[in-house]
Amino acid sequence: MLRLAAFAVTSALAAAAAGPLPPLPPLGRLLATPDRLTIDIANSGNPRVDGEYRLECRPVGGNHPEAEQACARLEELADAGENPFAPTPRGQMCTFQHGGRATARVTGTWRGHKVNTTFQREDGCGIARWKRLEPVLPGTGS
Repeated sequence: MLRLAAFAVTSALAAAAAGPLPPLPPLGRLLATPDRLTIDIANSGNPRVDGEYRLECRPVGGNHPEAEQACARLEELADAGENPFAPTPRGQMCTFQHGGRATARVTGTWRGHKVNTTFQREDGCGIARWKRLEPVLPGTGS
């Protein structure tokens, strides 16, 4: 019994000497499932970019070439209350310009929601939507 009490005092002193523990992340993050997305890029004009990539966030993983930056961008958009995968709103006025033939199909799960969307650079709205999601989607130089 005396040894147990001495151990408890020693443990408490060691913990106090080490300093306060860092705060725990919000409960929602502890319980959240990881984000897992598949990104299929085609017709970008760059054969090194075209292909299928896996992106995992919370924790970061997959074979996406810029996984950490891509997850940080998704987190930034989420913190701003934006859905990065939302389509262009109906009735939105879009400039008549062509940003190339690149397409990206994104499927998977993000923040507990199913994702199944396509990005194209067929007009000003599509170009802006694509650029907003860089580096999740690769830059095309246009």
